[in-house]
Amino acid sequence: MTGLPFDLPGRFWRGNLHTHSDRSDGALSPADTAAVYREAGYDFVAITDHFRPEYGFPMTDSRELRSDGFTTLIGAELHAPRTEAGQEWHIIAAGLPLDFAPPTATETGPELARRARAAGAFIGMAHPAASLLTAIDAESLDAAHSVEVYNALADRENRGDSWHLTDVLLNRGHRFTTYAADDAHLQPQDPPPCQAWVHVRAETLEPDALLAALKAGHFYSSTGPELYDVRVEADVVVVRCSPATKILLSGGHPGAEVAQGTDLTECSLPLELFRGLHCRITIEDATGGRAWTNPIHLPPGPVDNSGR
Repeated sequence: MTGLPFDLPGRFWRGNLHTHSDRSDGALSPADTAAVYREAGYDFVAITDHFRPEYGFPMTDSRELRSDGFTTLIGAELHAPRTEAGQEWHIIAAGLPLDFAPPTATETGPELARRARAAGAFIGMAHPAASLLTAIDAESLDAAHSVEVYNALADRENRGDSWHLTDVLLNRGHRFTTYAADDAHLQPQDPPPCQAWVHVRAETLEPDALLAALKAGHFYSSTGPELYDVRVEADVVVVRCSPATKILLSGGHPGAEVAQGTDLTECSLPLELFRGLHCRITIEDATGGRAWTNPIHLPPGPVDNSGR
C-alpha cells in the first residue's frame, strides 16, 4: 500500500541518473566517464549529455560500455523554453531511444517531456532549486516521474536540496518520486564524483528492469548511508539502517519525529502526525551523509498490512 521497495524480489543496484561526458560539457569521454562509476562500485550509470544544438543534440550511445556486472541507461538532459525565472528547462530523460528527435522551434519544456515519456523514458525534474523553479513551473511538467531532490553539483552554490518545493507539490496531490544524483561533469573545478546516487530494487541489472523499477518508484536515494528496511506497521514506521546519528520522519505536515544517538541502526517512529498525508524517512550519519526514502503516502487511519 505504501510503495516501499524493501521486501520486493531482487536486490538493490547502485546508479547515477545525471552524468555528462565530453559529448556535451563534460571533461571525459563516455568510456572514461562510465569507468569512473564502474571503478567506484556502481552497477549502472545514465550518461545524460545536454541535448542542445551547440553539441549537435547528442544521444550518447553507451551500449558498448556495458559489461558483466555493469550497465548503462541511454538518455539525455533535455532543454526547451521556458520557466518562470526566464531560464530554459532542465529535464532528465533516462531510457530514450537513440533516434529521439530534437525539440522543434515551438516545443515547450512540458511538451518535450511528454514526448520523451511517451518514448519510454523515466523523466526527472533536474535540480529545481538551482533552476529557481516555482510551483507553477513544476506543476506544468506533468510528464515527470520524479524530482531531483538532491544535486551534488548544485550543492556547491547552496542550491543542492529541493525538498521544500517537493513537499509543496506532494501536498497539492502530485505523486512524484524523488531521487539524488551527481550531475557530474568531472571538470577540475567541480566537486568529486560519486557523491549522490539511487539504489534501485530490481530482479536483474538489465536496463529494461531498472527503468521499470525507476518508473514504479522502487528505489531510495543516498549520499552515503544505507537503508536496509523501512516498513509501515499500523501506527509506526520501522527503520533498519547502517549506523546513523539521526533518523527523521518528516513530510506533509510541519514538524517531525526524530530519533538521535550514536550508531543508531534501528528505531520505530509514530505516524500520527502524517495520517492522510505523505511522509519520508531521512537518515543521517556521523559524516553528514544522508539517505532518503521515496514519499510514503498514508491513509487517514492505521495501515492494514494483512494483505502484504
